[in-house]
Amino acid sequence: MSKNHEFYWRRLHSLLGIIPVGLFLVFHLSLNFTATGGEENYNNSIGIMELVPHWLLLIVEWVVIYIPILFHGLYGVFIAFTATSNIQRFGTFRNWMFMLQRISGVFLVIFIAWHIFQTRIQKALGADVDFNMMEEIVANPFMLAFYILGILAATFHLANGIWSFLVSWGITQSKSSQKVATYVTMIFFVLLSIIGVAAILAFV
Repeated sequence: MSKNHEFYWRRLHSLLGIIPVGLFLVFHLSLNFTATGGEENYNNSIGIMELVPHWLLLIVEWVVIYIPILFHGLYGVFIAFTATSNIQRFGTFRNWMFMLQRISGVFLVIFIAWHIFQTRIQKALGADVDFNMMEEIVANPFMLAFYILGILAATFHLANGIWSFLVSWGITQSKSSQKVATYVTMIFFVLLSIIGVAAILAFV
């Protein structure tokens, strides 16, 4: 892969990680958070999606969700196994974040594939994706821990990805602006993690 092509592929990878994948994650966790209001509240919230025509929903899912996630995930794995980290040589905060970004990305490929299998594919096979389904899934302590870890990996990956996006796209160029971005994105990580974890625990 030429340097020029790699530059544009990485830009596309970075952009898709924010729009639409990042926006979808925020929407998805916010929708799941309605479970904290009880079973009926959650079922009514996700039931709104049933009002969308099936053919239109499929187009939106593939164009806005599946294809961007597939590209971002697969190219992200390529980056993870080809990028060089300086963690052993320097051990700086940003090198640690670089390493965690790659680890969380590889884990998320596995987690998202499993989550889609347990929900979307099961729905295609005739199962109801509702409060009871999620309740049964997280009734297994191992699956509950797996989902909590998946949520934390996703929220961290997005938050740190936003920081990287701001730098790589030239939005935060100075050290002071990058430091501010670090604080803002970490606060975002904590808040979104609280929403996500509270949502999954609501099914317990």
